[in-house]
Amino acid sequence: MRNARVALCFGFGLLVIAGCSETAKLPVGSGYGPAPALPEPNKTLLPTVHIAPAKGWPPGGKPQAAPGLRVDAFASGLDHPRWIHVLPNGDVLVAESDAPAKEQSQGLRGWIAKKIMARAGSGGPSANRITLLRDANGDGVPEQRSVFLENLNSPFGMALVGNDFYVANTDALLRFPYEQGDTRIIATGEKVVDLPAGPINHHWTKNVIASRDGSLLYVTSGSNSNVAENGMQAEEHRAAILEVDPQRKTIRLFASGLRNPNGLAWQPKSGALWTTVNERDEIGSDLVPDYMTSVRDGGFYGWPYSYFGQHVDKRVKPQRPDLVKRAIVPDYALGAHTASLGLAFYEGKLLPPRYNNGAFVGQHGSWNRRPRSGYKVVFIPFREGMPDGQPEDVLTGFVNDAGEAMGRPVGVAADQTGALLVADDVGNIIWRISPIDR
Repeated sequence: MRNARVALCFGFGLLVIAGCSETAKLPVGSGYGPAPALPEPNKTLLPTVHIAPAKGWPPGGKPQAAPGLRVDAFASGLDHPRWIHVLPNGDVLVAESDAPAKEQSQGLRGWIAKKIMARAGSGGPSANRITLLRDANGDGVPEQRSVFLENLNSPFGMALVGNDFYVANTDALLRFPYEQGDTRIIATGEKVVDLPAGPINHHWTKNVIASRDGSLLYVTSGSNSNVAENGMQAEEHRAAILEVDPQRKTIRLFASGLRNPNGLAWQPKSGALWTTVNERDEIGSDLVPDYMTSVRDGGFYGWPYSYFGQHVDKRVKPQRPDLVKRAIVPDYALGAHTASLGLAFYEGKLLPPRYNNGAFVGQHGSWNRRPRSGYKVVFIPFREGMPDGQPEDVLTGFVNDAGEAMGRPVGVAADQTGALLVADDVGNIIWRISPIDR
């Protein structure tokens, strides 16, 4: 047993050494936009590991907002807050969640992955609840806080359709009865459909959004691997967005080849469904850019066989040139390894008009890039329903001078006043961004 521990520690040490030997050749900004730089892959013997270890905020500490904006703590003392949903009456729901406890560790590689998660501030027991925050007067200070739902299973996405409240657990989509103003749901959830999970469950988060008319639901399902190393049989209904008919309780593949989609939002001008996607790792600090894209019914976006269109990933066997040929090029790259998760199109009136209809993106931050990327919230301007311009930093300063992560942004959403809320799962805080003069 002692020898096994030594071997594991030695393996982890090798990964740390590997992380010192490979660095980016391009600035992270070259990996943004509709035509990012895509150099040749740089696959090393061991992957680059260069994460910002979780530290938490010192007393009075907070991130820095862009000029003209301010940031304040909206709620603190949460337990790994990941996702935010704002109800029609203004109540803010926060999914406090972490990876499911039963996720299987795949040998040395799995053990190392868990160590990386722990260093990043994840991998602890999941709170498995949704907390309600009520700021009735809109002053940025919730007067009420209550447990809205508990005893869930690694919950993430939430959606309300009429009096039906949906929660995307890691393994199932559930429906609960809801009445406006409810501060707690005690009813047992009704299972609508099972979602891909199982003993590996590599990318465990499941997001959900309702169609405009509420008749259908769309659910994200991340891949069960980096590049199908567990076999394609482990990827059924994964690396995909699934369409669910909640009345018939049926599920179909809506779009595929999306390695790890997280954010879901309807673009206000075009009406198209957009998602943020975390791309593959371990072929160098400059590859592959995460991205945001509109999602086509029946569209295939490359994973695992290719990236950003027809750029073939030679690690995947057997190859599928037939699928690569029809792989859709994503609309907008968001930088290599930035872990872009949160997505919200701005339709409020509190922030300056230049933010209207554009996208806020929460970037959780890299582990497989030197120097680090992400660890911030960015804004992408849109024009006529499509990205139009360079990204702008909106919230930064999550990593201190010692390279420690005081916080890591995840979900983003506008509150009833139009302020932007940001879930920080290392700081255990919901931040609120508003104009500096408000």
